Formats: sequence, structure tokens, C-alpha cells
Amino acid sequence: MGVYLSTPKTEKLSEDGENDKLKFGLSSMQGWRATMEDAHSALLDLDNDTAFFGVFDGHGGKVVAKFCAKYLHREVLNSEAYAAGDLGAAVYRAFFRMDEMMRGQRGWRELQALGDKINQFTGIIEGLIWSPKGSDSNDRHDDWAFEEGPHSDFTGPNCGSTACVALIRNRQLIVANAGDSRCVISRNGQAYNLSRDHKPELEAERERIQNAGGYIQMGRVNGTLNLSRAIGDMEFKQNKFLSPDKQILTANPDINIVELCDDDEFLVLACDGIWDCMSNQQLVDFIREHINTEESLSAVCERVLDRCLAPSTMASEGCDNMTMILVQFKKPITQNKDDSGAEQSAGDAEPSEAQRLHFCSRADDRWRNLPKWYRCPSFSRARAYRPGPLQQQRRRRQHL
Repeated sequence: MGVYLSTPKTEKLSEDGENDKLKFGLSSMQGWRATMEDAHSALLDLDNDTAFFGVFDGHGGKVVAKFCAKYLHREVLNSEAYAAGDLGAAVYRAFFRMDEMMRGQRGWRELQALGDKINQFTGIIEGLIWSPKGSDSNDRHDDWAFEEGPHSDFTGPNCGSTACVALIRNRQLIVANAGDSRCVISRNGQAYNLSRDHKPELEAERERIQNAGGYIQMGRVNGTLNLSRAIGDMEFKQNKFLSPDKQILTANPDINIVELCDDDEFLVLACDGIWDCMSNQQLVDFIREHINTEESLSAVCERVLDRCLAPSTMASEGCDNMTMILVQFKKPITQNKDDSGAEQSAGDAEPSEAQRLHFCSRADDRWRNLPKWYRCPSFSRARAYRPGPLQQQRRRRQHL
């Protein structure tokens, strides 16, 4: 439910950007909530060929969402898998890495610095006292685990955040999601969900929760959380006999790799404050109605936020924080270079319907060499999704 204000805060934080391949706009609004707990990342140039976008919906506090917005893309970029060209494995590792980094003295200090002003001051002071000095830190590739101090035994935050991110490299789109934020693509005006809301009532989620010693009460994990995957929430991840992907709550993301085509118009990433008010298709239709009349993509996002804001807190939807990123593909994707750097021929054959929305995953040596609990079953084999009637979409097999 949460604590609400007497009047909503409708001031919006908006941003626009573009390069030769993509154009994006974003907007976020606190709304009726007493605090703003959403965060986001929008980087057109993670490297020369890759863009990164992410939305993070915090609960119980804002610091985990802000931590993810600050560090998740950095962990993707700095990973060995990313250097080897395996973006799916890189982002998969990065989700678990967030939980690891938020533990111990360094994790505590970084979270304090992202909190309220009094906590920021405390974090800065402890950083000056306890952070590794000189050659001690220079000799270590990653000094997060080595920093010592009065909070060295800190097990991590009890607040948490969803995470839904998208990486775009030429014709490849990688979507990673943990929680109930969502990514949707518009293909010829048809909305396709590229992520899945992780709710406790899903059979696989319920089975994992119960096997880890948890329970579901009134649709909530242990009677408190209404989602079954998230970064943070370390109180639900304390079973030392279980791997991180088997805990009551897990940061384990679903990974979808999509081959883009010229029919793809735009991509939307948004927190559940949007999806509670509009269906996937309703949002796509609304964007298509306004995308050519508004002066910027952020203005389109602002219109969506205003459309979703409830007139009062008596409404069941429209009272949450709202964040939305809209990414538009600027030119025919087949004109972009493929992964090998070769230009696509203008005379290439039209892709088949099965190729038009292709979710795939690679079971190559790099993936098999990951620790067992790092392996995502959805990466175990390639699978193609053929767009069809809504009933067929709902029946398509979901992999955890």
C-alpha cells in the first residue's frame, strides 16, 4: 500500500538523447507516494556499439534502486563475458553481482552515500577512515570484499529493487528482468512482452519459495513482498545451504535475446506504476498516437505519466511512483552492421515470420563454464517465438 501525500508531486525528471541508431526519451514522477524510490539508467554509448537502458523500482527504500542505476551497467561493461562478446552472460552475472557488492563495509558505505543527507555524511566520513589507501587498493582488481571497518559483517540491505534492463547492439536486443518492471517492444504496432512479471503465485516461483523455507500469504512472499525476484532484500537470502538462485527471493533474471528487424518501431521499459494502469497494447497504441505529434520522446513519456496518475488515492491504480523509458529505432535495422561488422545487403531476403521475434540463447563453452548456479535454464537451448493470437502467446513455454 505505502504512505501517500495529500497532493501528488507531479514535477517530472525528463531526459532525451540520440545517436545515429537510436533515439530515447524518459520521464519519472514521484506522484502520490511520500518518497521517490524509482531509479533509471540510460546510456546510448555503453561502448561504441552498445546502448544500455534500465528501470529500477525500489521498495522499502530508494538506495538499492539507486545502487543498481549507478553500478549495474558498470559491472556488465567490466565483465569477462562482455569482453568475450557474450552480453547475455554479462548481464546475468551483473544481477547477482549487485547483491554481492552491497555486503560488507564497502557495501554499507556505498548505500549510506546513496541515502538521505545524514546517511550520506556518515558514509563519506567512514569512507575517509576505512577505504583502502595507496598501494593496498591498487594491487586489487576488486577491493569491495577487502575493505574493513565497523560494518564488515554487514549482510546487505533489507530493502530491495526490481531491475529490468535492455542492451542493444546492432541487430541484437538483450533483455534481463527480475521483478515486475517490464519491457515491451512494438513491432508493426503489435505489442510483444519481452519480460515476465515475477509474482509469488507463479508455479515455479511458489515451488522455489517453499523449497527454501518461505511461504506465500495473501499473494505475498512471507506475507510482505508482492514479487518473487528482486535485487537486495537480503533478509530473504540468508540460507547458507542454498545457492543464490534458490533462495526465497532471488536476483536471478530471465534473459531474452531478440533478433531485431525493420518492423520494430520502439521499445518501452517501465516500472509497474505504468503497467498497473495500462496494458502492453494500450501503451503501444497510446505512444503511436502521440510519437509523431510531440516535440520529443520525453514529452510522450510525460503524457503517459499524466494519463496514468490517479485523481485521488482512493483509486487502486495510479498512485505509485512512475518511471518510463522510450527507445525509438531511428533507421532500418538491416542497414546496421551485424556482429561481425559486415553490412547487411539491401537485397537480403525478408525474414520469415518465425524469425521476426526470435528469442534465443546460447549454450556455448563460455556459458557452460559459469558456476552451476549462474546458469540460466532459459539459456540452455535456442527457441523461436512465432507471433500469433493472444491465446498462443499465453501458452508459450516460459523458462526460468
